Amino acid sequence: MRVPSALCGIFGLKPTYGRLSRAGCFPFVASLDHVGPFARTAADLAATYDAMQGADDRDPACAARSVEHTVDKLMLGTEGLRIGLLEGYFAENAESEAWAVVEEAARVLDVTRRVVLPEVEQARAAAFLITASEGGQLHLPNLRTRRDDFDPLIRERLMAGAMVPAAWYLQAQRFRRWFMQRVREVYRDVDVLLAPATPCSATLIGQERMSIRGREVPVRPNMGLLTQPLSFIGLPIVAAPLKTPGELPLGVQIVAPAWREDLCLRVASALEHLGVAHAKIPACEEVAA
Repeated sequence: MRVPSALCGIFGLKPTYGRLSRAGCFPFVASLDHVGPFARTAADLAATYDAMQGADDRDPACAARSVEHTVDKLMLGTEGLRIGLLEGYFAENAESEAWAVVEEAARVLDVTRRVVLPEVEQARAAAFLITASEGGQLHLPNLRTRRDDFDPLIRERLMAGAMVPAAWYLQAQRFRRWFMQRVREVYRDVDVLLAPATPCSATLIGQERMSIRGREVPVRPNMGLLTQPLSFIGLPIVAAPLKTPGELPLGVQIVAPAWREDLCLRVASALEHLGVAHAKIPACEEVAA
C-alpha cells in the first residue's frame, strides 16, 4: 500500500497484520499479505479503515478484535505523541530529495528524536527470503501448469523461491522474531516513527533503473527498499503524500506499534492540516468541473 500510494501522491494505509480480512483477495505470501485502503485525505482513509474492520472466519489470520474507531481521534493531532525520525539505513538508502521532504515533515512536527533500528539490511534480506519461499510454494502448481500466464520476471522469481532451502526459511523466521522484539523495545521511548516511503520520487513508466545515493539499481526490486524491513514485522503504517519541489510524488511512512492505526492516522491528519501532506489528485468536484 505504501509504495503505490506514495508514487501516486495519495494517502494509503497498511494496517497491522491480521487487522483486516483478506478473504476474497488473490494470495501471494501468507505471512506477509495485508489489505488496506487508499484515499485522497487522511479523514477519508480513517473512515474507510473503520468501515473495513471486523473479525472474519474466512481469513484464518484475521484477528478476533472488536472495531476500534479512528475517525473521532483525528482531532487529537500530535498532542502528547513522541515522534522519532528513522535514520541510518533509511537515510542512507533515500535520495537527497526524498530525505529532505521527510526531514521537513519532521521539522514541522517539532521532531527531535532520531532513531536507528538494528540490522535493517538483514531484515530486508529475511523478508526477501520469506516472500520468495512462501510465494514460490503457493504458486508452484500454477507455475507447473500455466507458466506462460505469469510475467516473465515474476515467474523466474517465484520458481527460484520455490527452491529456497528450508533451513534458510527457518533462519529468516527466527531473525524475524528477533527483529520484531528489537523494534518493540524502540517503542518504549517513542509512539510513532517517520521514514521515507520510497528511495526516490516516482519513476517514469517503463523506466528500468534508478539512482540511489549514486548507485544505479533496478527499479522493480528496489522501490520497496524502505518498506520491506517494516512490512516484515506487520506494523501499521500510513503513507502520506508530501508536497515536493518537483512534479513527481514522494511520501512519508508513519509507523506505529501493532494495533495502533489511530496514531499513524493522527500524524497523517496533522501533516495534512499543517499543509505539508497533500494528495496530488483533484477533488471529485474539481474533476466534475
